[in-house]
Parts: sequence; C-alpha cells; structure tokens
Amino acid sequence: MPVVKAAAVQISPVLYSREGTVGKVVKKIIELGRQGVQFATFPETVIPYYPYFSFVEAPYLMGAEHYKLLDQAVTVPSDATRAIGEAAKQAGMVVSVGVNERDGGTIYNAQLLFDADGTLIQHRRKISPTYHERMVWGQGDGSGLRCVDSAVGRIGQLACWEHYNPLARYALMADGEQIHSAMYPGSFAGDGFSEQISVNIRQHALEAGCFVVCATAWLNAEQQAQIMKGTGCSIEPISSGCFTAIVSPEGALMGAPLRSGEGEVIADLDFWVIDKRKRLMDSRGHYSRPELLSLMIDRTPKSHVHERNAHPALKSLDPADRLEEVDSRRVTAATS
Repeated sequence: MPVVKAAAVQISPVLYSREGTVGKVVKKIIELGRQGVQFATFPETVIPYYPYFSFVEAPYLMGAEHYKLLDQAVTVPSDATRAIGEAAKQAGMVVSVGVNERDGGTIYNAQLLFDADGTLIQHRRKISPTYHERMVWGQGDGSGLRCVDSAVGRIGQLACWEHYNPLARYALMADGEQIHSAMYPGSFAGDGFSEQISVNIRQHALEAGCFVVCATAWLNAEQQAQIMKGTGCSIEPISSGCFTAIVSPEGALMGAPLRSGEGEVIADLDFWVIDKRKRLMDSRGHYSRPELLSLMIDRTPKSHVHERNAHPALKSLDPADRLEEVDSRRVTAATS
C-alpha cells in the first residue's frame, strides 16, 4: 500500500494582491517539495483573499471592496494558474488550492487541483455560496462533484459548508475518494467556527473511510486592521475560526491542529488504514443498501447558451454572395 506525505497549509494571503498571494503560494509549494511533501491543500479562496468584507458590510456599502476583489480575481487559465502549475511540477507535488475565479463579470469560489506534472486535473466551483457569500459568488454546477485520479491517489475537493451537504459528500464517497481536500476561510467567526470545522472533517473521514487534509487561512494583526479600516467592522468577525489539520480514516487527528499563525501540519498517509477502516464500514460497498437508498447526480457542465439552429447558416462568407443566394431563394419561392 502506498504512503503519501501530505501537508495542510495555513497561510496568510497578501491582501488585495493576486500577484503577491500567488507568489507566496508558489514559494510555499517549492519549500514543501524540498521537504518531500507529495500532496498539499491550501485554504479556501486564499488567492487573492477570502471576501471577509461581505460578512461585515451591508450589500449597498460593499461596492468598493467588491470591485477590488473583482479586479484581483483569477482567470482560469492565466499567468497565475500557470505559475502554480509550474511550481507543482518543479516540486513534484499534487496541489489543491482555492481561488476567487473571475469569469466575465462574475466571481466564483473555485478549487483547482494540479497533478505532480503541473497539469490542472480538476477545476470545480462551490455549488452553493453560503449566506453572505451569495452577494459575491456565482453558483457552480455538479461537474466537480467527483473524484480525480492523481499521482498520489484518488482526490475529492469541497469548500467550507459544502461539508454540511451530506449528498455532496456522498457523491465523493461513492466515487472512491482516498484523499479529501477540505478548505475553509479561517480567521472567521470565532472559536465556534473552529469547532464546527473539526466536527465536519472528522465525520467525513469516518463516513468516507478516507484521509482529510484541511486548510484554513490566517489573518495577522496588520491584515485585520486593514480590513477593519476598509469596512468599519470590529475585530470579532474576522478573528479565530482556524482549524488546519489532517484526519485519518478512523477520525483521528494526525498531529496537533493549527489554530493560529502561519505553518503547516504534515503527516504520512498510509493507505492501508483505508482498508482497515473499510473492512469494518464501507459506505460505498458492504455497508450501503443501494436498492433502498441511492443518490442521483447531474454532473453535466452547465452552459448559458444552448443553440438549436432552425435554419442552416449560409455557407458563403462573402456578403455579396449571401445577398445573391437570398435573392435566388426569393425568386424560387415566388415562381413555385
């Protein structure tokens, strides 16, 4: 059975700077690669930063902050994603990272998964932005509710309160998830949020019989002051709420979780433990009852345009030829 060295990364963004945060993530990937890490998870929308402003400002007041995020959000593909892919390739590491993705005039909460050769092997969007996030992000579709084979195993990804959706989690369980990448904002909503993350990820590890690598972000005192100055909020909504950790398929924490500061939790994921857990309880196998309980998933990528041509397009690209063909059709219709 393989053993994979994994890291859950707690890192601060460079507020209001896509380029700065990408540079920081790239540097951390290279650093972890030198330590022999084979898989790493970074926090939810850490590039360029989580939209804390949307939690503390009324909708009609958040325009200035929203424009900043729109300007610094990531296009996929772009120089930003290529830089992360190159770093993953250089480190020989599989990397899961959260970004604010800009598509036209809309921002999405996206999770990007890069294989050890730098290839982007999954690009998914959070299916339901939570509460205040609905003012900032569009909705994703079901195409990303699946696991992907990588150099280190079969990986699934979910963001934050998607872990409160048991059907979304079961979609990954039933797809043979071995490593689950969990992302949360961090420095958010106080100690109670940290406890909720702990419950979320330990329960998923137990039910899925997989390893969970969970990352949250960290705001230092200077960054908290920046957000407070920009939004007029108090410090409580943008403090604590961190829980960066790795969980075994038996629901046990593998090392002490990070509750503050920058750093990483590193652990060896021995895939034999997956077999050990699933021998007792396999939610996609002997402990399931598909004739009684099953899940229907629409994984079709959603498009804004579905084109049906009632009439074939004119073949000629020459405007004069088009007019001649139209006139010919009119004459034929008049004499028939």
